[in-house]
Amino acid sequence: MAKEYTKDDIRTMIAEENVEFLRLTFTDVLGAIKNVEVPVSQLEEVLNNDLMFDGSSIEGFVRINESDMYLYPDLSTFLIFPWATDSEGHQVARIICDVYTKDREPFAGDPRHALRVALDEAHKAGFTKFNVGTEPEFFLFKLDEKGNPTMELNDRGGYFDLAPLDMGENVRREIVLTLEEMGFEVEAAHHEVADGQHEIDWKYADALDTADKIQTFKLAVKTIARKHGYYATFMPKPVAGINGSGMHVNMSLFNKDGNVFADASDEYGLSETAYHFLGGLLSHAPAITALADPTVNSYKRLTPGFEAPVYIAWSASNRSPMVRVPVAEGNGTRLELRSVDPTANPYTALAAMLTAGLNGIKEKLEPSASVDKNIYLMDEEERRRAGIKDLPDTLLDALEALANDSVVVESIGHHIAGKFIEAKKIEYSSYRQFVSQWEIDNYFDLY
Repeated sequence: MAKEYTKDDIRTMIAEENVEFLRLTFTDVLGAIKNVEVPVSQLEEVLNNDLMFDGSSIEGFVRINESDMYLYPDLSTFLIFPWATDSEGHQVARIICDVYTKDREPFAGDPRHALRVALDEAHKAGFTKFNVGTEPEFFLFKLDEKGNPTMELNDRGGYFDLAPLDMGENVRREIVLTLEEMGFEVEAAHHEVADGQHEIDWKYADALDTADKIQTFKLAVKTIARKHGYYATFMPKPVAGINGSGMHVNMSLFNKDGNVFADASDEYGLSETAYHFLGGLLSHAPAITALADPTVNSYKRLTPGFEAPVYIAWSASNRSPMVRVPVAEGNGTRLELRSVDPTANPYTALAAMLTAGLNGIKEKLEPSASVDKNIYLMDEEERRRAGIKDLPDTLLDALEALANDSVVVESIGHHIAGKFIEAKKIEYSSYRQFVSQWEIDNYFDLY
């Protein structure tokens, strides 16, 4: 859980640890981490919510005539970067902020605010906590002599391999130690299936804490990787022909009595509430996909044959459907959404998942039957009879699904949804104008 620091706690830590700069971070509509760095002399202005910035240049924020905005620090997110010191031992601290308008109202375009609103709706419905645990994957590529990324992977290792096949274990080990210094409870770190692919998992937490940690994790991984001469990327499919990087999301709802997803008398250990939540996830899956897989490249990972799900289905016994029910009991009972990739904005993606699930509970949506057969081995007619639909094939398809799903649009707010769809349509249009090497190889001589 995040620590509840007071203003005096912050003042004391800054003085004792020789902190010279404060990095005030927030996230834009597309999931990119932004920051304003100020000297520690501005601490009181920060603590009093009086620090202003220009929001007109931030993706999806505001027009130039509405540019003045405030950063409200969430004191529970204060941490000192283990790596950010200079030759004199001065350190840099980080605080994640919520964005407010010049009228001191929560900004509708702040993704973190969107997740807060979704969590408030869950509380109104009688749920005390939305627990989330993620499994982010990433690739390590070598840097050249000038420090620029190459397309040469750091190793030829495979799933759970050891050195010398796994050349990234020293990098992972330092990442893990750094994350623990930053308050993470790391549970596992290992080589993934593809060459140069790695995964580090940490303990689940409340959704807002988890979303904050995802952003912090990405920054730590990239920083430590570069220290070792590697470039870390969370791009879903940087290399054709091998598995891409996903970020499975494990989720469960709690009330004052415990995990409301758990029912030991059920075949799969799921309660009626869990089934309705699952029904909501499946019903709104196409729209959620736009937020969970928000890049053109995401859909090159979501193809058959590379372990990533491409069908809207669920199962407790195999990993080909979009949602899996891991073997667990009691408070460990959860649903695992396997289609998400690490380019997702964690705040808006989790807000959409939670709201879709709550809609399923409210409307008592029933999921389709569990699919216990490998869907990749089923033909189109078998899938049709089983009621299995496809996930969107392209970013454009997913954006259309999002635009037509009022529940998911409301989950992130019309401001964010409109700006996100607009930006991503421009991205897709730019992609369509690019001629790839595949097209040259397949069409140039033929025609």
